[in-house]
Amino acid sequence: MRFMVMHKVDAKMEAGGPPDPQIIQSMGALVQESLKNGVFITGAGLHRSEKRVRVKSAGGQSQVSPGPYAGENELLASYAMIKVRSLADAVTHAQRYAQANGDCEIEVGPVVEPWDLGMMPKPPGDIPLQVLLLTKADAAFERGARPKEQHAGALRALTESLGDDGAVLTTGILTPSSKGVRAKPSAAKRTWVDGPFAESKELIAGFSILEVPSLRDAITWADRYATILTDAEVDIRPLSDE
Repeated sequence: MRFMVMHKVDAKMEAGGPPDPQIIQSMGALVQESLKNGVFITGAGLHRSEKRVRVKSAGGQSQVSPGPYAGENELLASYAMIKVRSLADAVTHAQRYAQANGDCEIEVGPVVEPWDLGMMPKPPGDIPLQVLLLTKADAAFERGARPKEQHAGALRALTESLGDDGAVLTTGILTPSSKGVRAKPSAAKRTWVDGPFAESKELIAGFSILEVPSLRDAITWADRYATILTDAEVDIRPLSDE
């Protein structure tokens, strides 16, 4: 089974403060270990909301709103990571994706790269930008009514719109929040609460995709992940196998 483990933005991140070096080191060690044992599939961190953009599509029209912003409805329905030339290009592709997907909201967030964290010099030249498109859940999705064909058609539209100017790196559809669990920040033993969740007002800061036998195994891994982050709310959502 595949699961998305996601952590939420904290005040330090939103203020533009750098992550603690110990967090970077410990998270890197966990990811490397998990890559070796086949648990970790992919993952990424996002820049603070000041550097993100939201695209809302309704009635065939789209509205673009740049960050920063406070959390509103942050429950996710699906994700797609793309590689493009610029954030403006990513927003254009997100608009086409949203229109093909019907009335929806998509967050467009640039991915944090190693040179953003001071782990290596930025390579010379025009470096492609990795961007995460986060499609928000609505009431129909939470009821389990999101048509598979609708998402597949939107993904085809996104891939075609990218053409030779970019690439779709990874995608996934989540199951409704009723199948997920959540843990609040805690200095004591972490308690995981079963969904459904009426809402999530905490912005997504980053995610990891795992392949493990069960939700219990995902929780065991996410306990280590959350312990490294200390102050972050963490969600686990199974991915749809459709």
